Amino acid sequence: MKSADIRTMTLDQIDDEVLKLKKEQFNLRFQRATGQLENTARVREVRRDIARLKTIAQQKRAPKR
Repeated sequence: MKSADIRTMTLDQIDDEVLKLKKEQFNLRFQRATGQLENTARVREVRRDIARLKTIAQQKRAPKR
């Protein structure tokens, strides 16, 4: 997910996307624990996407100076 795409989203859309990715992250952790995870790189991608979304959401929520 690109930062430019995230910046065009509303805060509600960003929050929904974070929730969706958190669920995916949980499922990926569960798959890894049971040995069923095929795409191990997806764990890292999801973690970074969540961080990216949260960072941009925080920037949008911050008061303008």
